[in-house]
Amino acid sequence: MQLATLVHAPDPEPALLDLLIGRAGLAIEIARLRVEVRRQLAEVESSRARIVAATYEERQRLERDLHDGAQQRLVSIGLDLRHLQHELGPAAAPAERELLDGAVTGLADAIAQLRELARGIRPATLDHGLAPALRELAARASIPTEVEATDERFERGVEAAAYFVASEALTNAIKHARCSRVVVHASRSDSRLVLMVSDDGRGGAAPALGSGLAGLSDRVVALGGRLVVKSDAERGTSIVAELPCA
Repeated sequence: MQLATLVHAPDPEPALLDLLIGRAGLAIEIARLRVEVRRQLAEVESSRARIVAATYEERQRLERDLHDGAQQRLVSIGLDLRHLQHELGPAAAPAERELLDGAVTGLADAIAQLRELARGIRPATLDHGLAPALRELAARASIPTEVEATDERFERGVEAAAYFVASEALTNAIKHARCSRVVVHASRSDSRLVLMVSDDGRGGAAPALGSGLAGLSDRVVALGGRLVVKSDAERGTSIVAELPCA
């Protein structure tokens, strides 16, 4: 396949012609490599987006299975045990009552843990938008958490990524920051959804390899965005995620 045509004067100097052909060939090869790199980068970004979408779909499936399957079954068993407790009443031996009470308590703990796991997979409130999901997240927090979020809807993968960034950042603030207050802010800036979670804690957070923050960064980058962590000692931590939403 012909890539270029070199036009020159009659009887050119051979050495000069060879030099020009060599340099022209090098320029063409560089241009070809640039095009190839751009093509491969586009394929990588497309592949990452497919992985994120598939992961999101799997999270939805697991959440439905947990809620409609195991969780409902455990609730049903718990009701049966409560009914049995009521039927036995004072007639039951102390050891039997203690064993039954322990089974009911253990089952209630298992249901609570399963519900917490289901919430960690995907909150049902995301079906109604990012803002309601963030408000529910803040309501469950053990420290005062303020939410300032747009009611605008975004692509579901973007909303899910923003939610999990907020969830991980809030969890880290509660566990490690020794803070008294957290603010979650979400808004559109041009063609990007910008989510910021900031606290007034001790700072020092860093997205080390294998940490939750590093995993969040991978999730955000896979969608074509970026995650920035600002955490100075004794000055609090701010985690900012920018996600494309055009």
